[in-house]
Amino acid sequence: MSYSVARQGMRSAMCAALLCTVAVPVFAQSSQPVEMLKITVTGTAEPSLTVPSTEEATRRIEQTPGAVEVVPDTVWRDTAATTMKDMLDYTPGVLIQPKWGEDSRLSIRGSGLSRNFHMRGIHLYQDGIPMNAADGGADFQELDPTAYRYVEVYKGGNALRYGANALGGAINFVTPSGHDAGPAEGRLDVGSFGFRRMQLSSGAAEGDVDGYVTGSFLTLDGYRDHSGGESKRASGNVGWRLSDNAETRFYLNVTDIQQDIPGSVTKQAALTDPKTAAAGNLRLDYQRNMESVRFANKTTVEIDNTVAEFGGYAINKNLIHPIFQYLDYTYNDVGAFARATNEHSLFGHGNTLTFGVNVFGGWLDNRQYVNNGGSKGALLSGSEDRSLNVTGYAENGFDLTPDLTLVTGVQLVHANRERVDEVDDANDTSGEADYNFINPKIGLLWQVDPDWQVFTNVSRSGEAPTFSEVSFASGTTLLDIKPQYATTFEIGTRGRREDFTWDLAVYRAHLENEYQYFDLGGGNYRVVNADETIHQGIEAAVGWAPVKGLFTDGPNPDRLWINTAYTFSDFRFDDDPTYGDNDLPGAPRHFLRAELLYKSPHGFYAGPNVEWVPEAYYVDNENTQDTEAYALLGFKAGYEYSEHLSFFVDARNLTDEEYIATTSVAATATTSSALYEPGVGRAVYAGLRLRW
Repeated sequence: MSYSVARQGMRSAMCAALLCTVAVPVFAQSSQPVEMLKITVTGTAEPSLTVPSTEEATRRIEQTPGAVEVVPDTVWRDTAATTMKDMLDYTPGVLIQPKWGEDSRLSIRGSGLSRNFHMRGIHLYQDGIPMNAADGGADFQELDPTAYRYVEVYKGGNALRYGANALGGAINFVTPSGHDAGPAEGRLDVGSFGFRRMQLSSGAAEGDVDGYVTGSFLTLDGYRDHSGGESKRASGNVGWRLSDNAETRFYLNVTDIQQDIPGSVTKQAALTDPKTAAAGNLRLDYQRNMESVRFANKTTVEIDNTVAEFGGYAINKNLIHPIFQYLDYTYNDVGAFARATNEHSLFGHGNTLTFGVNVFGGWLDNRQYVNNGGSKGALLSGSEDRSLNVTGYAENGFDLTPDLTLVTGVQLVHANRERVDEVDDANDTSGEADYNFINPKIGLLWQVDPDWQVFTNVSRSGEAPTFSEVSFASGTTLLDIKPQYATTFEIGTRGRREDFTWDLAVYRAHLENEYQYFDLGGGNYRVVNADETIHQGIEAAVGWAPVKGLFTDGPNPDRLWINTAYTFSDFRFDDDPTYGDNDLPGAPRHFLRAELLYKSPHGFYAGPNVEWVPEAYYVDNENTQDTEAYALLGFKAGYEYSEHLSFFVDARNLTDEEYIATTSVAATATTSSALYEPGVGRAVYAGLRLRW
């Protein structure tokens, strides 16, 4: 047996015993007993080459010397599952704060910390294929939580496998195939504030061809005034096994979202009259309406010890966005990628080499008009914004000993941003800028025993601005805005023992030119670079079964399961000439999610949960205005009557606490600054799932 094969077997065995120690939430959220979730590796080939199973994804991701997670759909499918918060709430280090409707604010390790719209600093993928717009921004409202089998989370500089190396890392959403989906499945969910959703899906495999299709319809009135919405989403994929070692798969996603925007309000209004929308949002009928079509292809080929993947994608999206002005944006993005992973013996040691290239670009037809109460008025500005990105990367894992792997890597990036002003007036905003980055990485992964890993790494990231951050002037290049850099140090451990799992990472990132967005009111903002800042923190998750055999003994007893996910975030200026060592605004210092579940081997589960932010956090650089601490109590229960029928109840904020869910930020704020988004009051959701 070759060394690389032996190493793979060892890691597969660990995966079988661990289920991802990398993914503590697997044990925490599923209604099934822990033992039923253990992975059994049979050594047989994967049914699909292009869509790895949860087990295979876990085996691959555990070779990363850093903080990573595989989160299966068992974590969120028996919840209301309206946003990414429902999917990743028990993944420490991932901060997802709900805003209104299906929208939320996403940040990992302080990425896009001051940005309360159009995410930046994290790369999103579906089935390993990029989803971000060509300039790096993203709208994750297009994601349908009911459409995915599992999610891979790569925090910080740990996503080099896909060529990503942003401050926040990457998230990959993986869809089912016809091999792991039933012929007919459906769910019906209802809940507070007019929440209603219906979803249907079907999957099948016949010979060399398999396919999967899903569609959902969701409508809600919303907790706040002017926060209702409606979304229709459909997606599917078709795979064709070209030979024993080659498969190609085509993907299609279609989205239609209509969403009202209630807007930010003052702190007093958020805590005393949280249902009220901002007056300006009502007067101008703020909305964010989106239609998009995404087509993609991925082909996987296995040759000896090498797995190669290549493919491409095209996205067309129209955004109708009446806010302080009436925004009419049309995005057209295209891209191609190729990557290969080779496992072999090098100087008698196991070695895994991954290398690849990503090329993607696009053009944004940018038109802004007078907003006449939600209707399009006179044209104010217009341009074509063009982006091009070329990334080459390589990562190598060399086994210094059977239990210690040295991982080195590098990413080379060229990015171009160009704006062509298409309105003949005195304000010419045309311009062009180029950016080049070399981002290295080095790390160690120590397999202490089959169920315990220790890791450390140092990585560099460099990020070009999105078009929300650039500012051009007549005949010149980019004004003032510089690229953002970060050097991140990380150490951690993950593992499991009987009835106990843990996942811990400690990191410190030194940033240069961090992008800051300052809310100026009325929908306007400005962007500046901070000088030097520090992001450091602790990401910890623990799962523990303190009691077993309460009512059912034997090899599969019932149990009480405690699940916790804690994130400590210390984000601050570093001897800034204006703000000294002040806290960076926009994120809670402490964030805790915890639950206590009784789990029966007969399919019943129930228990309380809590979300706790014990300290207020600042909303301005001067550290004069802040939020308030809060604690939310919830309860959930469910029952899997049979393999064909299950249902759940998900109750949230049972004490009806008035709290601030998220904020915008400002350089200087006062008590009259409208920066606060109220959280949702008491809500109850119920769902029924059928499978044939």
